[in-house]
Amino acid sequence: MTEQEKNKKNENAYEAKNAWLEMGEEEREEVFSFNKAYADFLTKNKTEREFARAAAAELEEAGFKNIEQYESLKKGDKVYVMNRSRALLAAVIGEKELTEGLKIVGSHIDSPRLDLKPKPLYEDGEMSLFKTHYYGGVKKYQWVTMPLAIHGVVVKEDGNQVEISIGENDDDPVFFISDVLPHLGKKQMKKSMNEGITGEQLNVVIGSIPVNDEDAKEKIKTAVLSHLIEEYNIKEEDFISADLQVVPAFKTRDAGFDRGLLAGYGHDDRVCSYTALEAILDLNEPEYTSLVLLMDREEVGSMGSTGMQSHFFEDQVANLVDLYYSDYSELLVRKVMQNSKVLSADVNAAYDPDFAEVYAKHNSAYLGKGIVISKYTGARGKAGASEASAEFMGEIRGLFNKAGVIWQTAELGKVDEGGGGTIAQFLANYNMDVVDCGPAVLSMHSPYEVVSKADVYHTYLAYNVFLEN
Repeated sequence: MTEQEKNKKNENAYEAKNAWLEMGEEEREEVFSFNKAYADFLTKNKTEREFARAAAAELEEAGFKNIEQYESLKKGDKVYVMNRSRALLAAVIGEKELTEGLKIVGSHIDSPRLDLKPKPLYEDGEMSLFKTHYYGGVKKYQWVTMPLAIHGVVVKEDGNQVEISIGENDDDPVFFISDVLPHLGKKQMKKSMNEGITGEQLNVVIGSIPVNDEDAKEKIKTAVLSHLIEEYNIKEEDFISADLQVVPAFKTRDAGFDRGLLAGYGHDDRVCSYTALEAILDLNEPEYTSLVLLMDREEVGSMGSTGMQSHFFEDQVANLVDLYYSDYSELLVRKVMQNSKVLSADVNAAYDPDFAEVYAKHNSAYLGKGIVISKYTGARGKAGASEASAEFMGEIRGLFNKAGVIWQTAELGKVDEGGGGTIAQFLANYNMDVVDCGPAVLSMHSPYEVVSKADVYHTYLAYNVFLEN
């Protein structure tokens, strides 16, 4: 075989590109600048309520208005709607009729965490503690002996709300969950990793100084309650009507000598939510009506009023149709739905050489090789997810190639090793074309996940070009 024949063969082969090798100095500076803004946003917004509120503020600053302010819609209008402070939809009305379909980027803003139980406060062992119930797929042993913060809202019986964020500022106290010392951990060390720390052992230490009152039965608990009343006007019964989350107190920070990686809590799936938000904020005049979904509850099956299985999305599409057309009908809504195209914006698992045995090396995602297009997710026999058609896969990779977006393709782990799903399946139920599309994450679902800054930036580029065209 001649050298020319070898080169011709290589030209026809497919190999994912490393994004860092494809960019010049100017683009590299843009990558680092974009990720600095993302890191700051992620550090400040660790719950779905905080993320949705901050997203709404950015939208309003960019000229988006609450959909309730409109009596009709026309090309160029920018609208958003919030659902119970925990989910959000934003749209820009495009050149084409709504019935020609929407361009949708759908993500989720909830992340694995610990929620306080309705009756969390108790005293034991000369300490006061909060009882928690973990949310989403967590490895429970990862949540012990590290600094924790408490975020959320307490709703009083009169309807007034008390916002809580403790543990983020340098002068704030932090909280923690204890673990048994190695000297006494003989029995624990014989247990499986899943059993070493149980769900009922995820109790957060919150106080240790007793109240100086001989009549108080539980002196440390009483002291904590006195502090809560004094600082926040919260009494014990108020916990019953509260959404309080225990999250890592870490900041999102650069990782590695070269600062090419970003370590932080909640990349899954706020990295997709942030990039989708920025993508719609930077739209010019989209051809199709562009829509971004920031949903809740994905980590527990997308059920509930703020999850993808609720009627929120369908209701708001009907709302758009009603404001856009003078002759509203359910048939119009169905036409909009079935002609729409969706990027289900969710992350994939980055190949980890320390755990190579669970990855299909030739079909894995790698840090630094751009946004990941996943034809299907699910588990075992592709159960629990939709699958993109060959036609839609071809359209998306063609769009990305034309725009210079660096991308790769992957599935989540080896066949029969595990798997996972996204909101894609629920959007596909509306007869839409849907494909999963997001960056790779190392140590997914841990309290401190890692992404490549190059992948974050190309995820933003991918969502922007998809919404624009």
